[in-house]
Amino acid sequence: MTLSEFEIVEPIRLDFSTLHLTDEQFYQLCIANPEQPLELTAKGVLIVMSPVGGESGNYELELGTDLTIWNRKTKLGKVFSSSTVFRLPLGGQRSPDVSWVELSRWNALTAEQQQKFPPIAPDFVIELRSRTDSLSDLQEKMLEYRANGVRLGLLINPQAQQVEIYRVNQEVKILQSPTEVNCDEVLSGFRLDLSQIWQ
Repeated sequence: MTLSEFEIVEPIRLDFSTLHLTDEQFYQLCIANPEQPLELTAKGVLIVMSPVGGESGNYELELGTDLTIWNRKTKLGKVFSSSTVFRLPLGGQRSPDVSWVELSRWNALTAEQQQKFPPIAPDFVIELRSRTDSLSDLQEKMLEYRANGVRLGLLINPQAQQVEIYRVNQEVKILQSPTEVNCDEVLSGFRLDLSQIWQ
C-alpha cells in the first residue's frame, strides 16, 4: 500500500438497528474496547471511528484549550474532550471533538450520569473535519446535534477553509476563512480563534 492509501481511512459503519443495543450494552461495548472510539446513531448504526493524524489532533487540542481557558475564567460550564460520549435525547450516542455543557444543566445530572455517558445534549459543540472524514457524514452529525437541542455547533472544514454554523431553528450559515467565530450567544464573551487552522 502507498502512503496515500494509509492516510484515507474511512470510519466503518455497521447497521445494528435490528439488534437494538441498549444504552447499557453500548456503554459496555465501549468499555470493553477502550482503544477504539465508537459512536451509535439514533438509527442504530454503529460507527467505528478512524484515528486522526497529527495535524488534526493538534488543531483539536488547540481549539479545546482555547475553550478551556475561557471556561476557567468564567466558570460557566464544563468542557469535554473527543473521548466523551453523550447520550442524546433522540437516541444517538455521539462524541463531539470539543463540547461544552452549561453548569446548571451539568449539575442537574446525578453522579452516576456524570460518570458514565452523560444523558444530555451539549450546549456547544465543535467538529473538526480531518482528512479521513466524509463531509456529508459530519454534516449529518451536525444536523443530529441541532435536532437534539445543541444551541451552537461549529463544523470546521480546513480542506475548504470554511466554517459551517448550526443553530437551533436556523439555517446553516457558512463562513469562508474566518480568523475567529463569535460564540457570545451561548458562551458569553468567547471568540474562537481560527487563525492557526488556515495556516
